[in-house]
Amino acid sequence: MLLVGCDFSSSPSKRKQIVLAHGSLAQGRVQLSKLDRLDSLASFSAWLHQPQSWVGGFDLPFGLPRELVTTLNWPAEWEACIRHYATLSREDIRTDFAGFCNSRPDGSKFAHRATDRLAGSSSSMKWVNPPVAYMLHAGVPRLLDAGIYLPGLHAGNTLNRDGLGQALRVALEAYPGLLAREVLGPRSYKSDEKSKQTAERLIARKDLVTALEMGQTRLQLRLKVTHAQRDALIDDASGDALDAVLCLMQAAWAHYQHLQGATLYGLPQNMDPLEGWIVSA
Repeated sequence: MLLVGCDFSSSPSKRKQIVLAHGSLAQGRVQLSKLDRLDSLASFSAWLHQPQSWVGGFDLPFGLPRELVTTLNWPAEWEACIRHYATLSREDIRTDFAGFCNSRPDGSKFAHRATDRLAGSSSSMKWVNPPVAYMLHAGVPRLLDAGIYLPGLHAGNTLNRDGLGQALRVALEAYPGLLAREVLGPRSYKSDEKSKQTAERLIARKDLVTALEMGQTRLQLRLKVTHAQRDALIDDASGDALDAVLCLMQAAWAHYQHLQGATLYGLPQNMDPLEGWIVSA
């Protein structure tokens, strides 16, 4: 089975691309096969529609906080909510979400999903630093339109099933910060700003890759890379390639859980079917 980790961008370009880490799992080892880079959302959509089987971890939120959806009186069923969200412009989203925040006290402006609090991720309604609300807006409707299976959220379309009813393409919400913090604590390992691409962050990337190779995370899986791949992950000061690999590791863990009989690829059975859940959180 092909495994994929995706470091996503809501506004990809030749400077800031979507990075896909491809790999496979065997005997507790995750073999990185290649890194692909996409510089447009159209390219991302085209890749999603390719006739191939995979389990993927995508670094973007798959749902909004139930409290936010309820307050805004949006559809409380996941697919209907996402399709409504897709009709809005980014200006609409910013206006609606800012209005929600302005009505709340300091210190609790944003609503959070249950998984955000557990994983330590940003609220999926944040539109700046990082703009995860726009990432959801750009990415999830494309997963939906491609008919992909999102465990616990969306069954996908019938074309995405083999003769035995098994999903051919499976997408899970991943979060590279979950594994990175487990290894590095508060140390930063990346920056898009040249002035912040320091020796300390370079050392942190080396330490993170080494920990992945040694299997020193909650996933108990070992990353296997060539010397050239290792150098490429460490030399990418933006961290985009390494983030894609962290998502790949989470996808591999989910695939293993599925092979062991977990019906939702390791997601909790009682997850909120509107909010979604970060795999391995």
